[in-house]
Amino acid sequence: MADERFQENLEAAKSYHEQHWTLCAPRTATALDRPIGQWLSNLRRPGALDGHPEWKTALEAVDEDWNPSWPADWQRHYAALRELVADEEGQADAVEVLPGLTIHGMDIGKWLDKQRQHGVWQALTDGQRERLEHLGIIPFAPEPEEPAKPSTAPVSAFERGVAALAQYKTREGSVTVPRGHVETLPDGSEVKLGVFLSNTKSRRAKLTADKLQALADLGLDWAEA
Repeated sequence: MADERFQENLEAAKSYHEQHWTLCAPRTATALDRPIGQWLSNLRRPGALDGHPEWKTALEAVDEDWNPSWPADWQRHYAALRELVADEEGQADAVEVLPGLTIHGMDIGKWLDKQRQHGVWQALTDGQRERLEHLGIIPFAPEPEEPAKPSTAPVSAFERGVAALAQYKTREGSVTVPRGHVETLPDGSEVKLGVFLSNTKSRRAKLTADKLQALADLGLDWAEA
């Protein structure tokens, strides 16, 4: 009885395949007045074909990808694309597969455009990529990385002072700075370094630990704990 029911559903599956080129039917699909989509979905469940290897063989004879390891929806789109280019020697570039080109309610052009995006292509399984490559499809080149934008965060007067002192020390080998000295930073800004150090030292008690550490690291004895 089960075998007879299988054969009847298999005939409906063949009818569906003739129209849609795949057995990865949506669950709501019907053919020959049979709920073929739900039937196929049930058969794809793990263990559903245990004890019936001949059923699996019969389904594979209709569509070798009837139970792919990737989503059935992906396979439906691929099958439509494969059929679309079948008359063009199997090369997708022989026809214009652009977004908006719809088959059986599926926007094949939009789907294909997405598959060719570098990130999506890399996420596909080997089997999926092999099938697309068989149709002559290759991924788009990855988008060039945008150069890092320079920080626009404002630099505090203290940070400029520390930068000026570090530059002065590198050049002069000393952190003893005349009170009237002005240091010019690479961006062209000027820091009254002597005044900065004098004022900062007078406010030592109000400086945070990290600011004192930054000054101490440059060799200012009075900033050490």
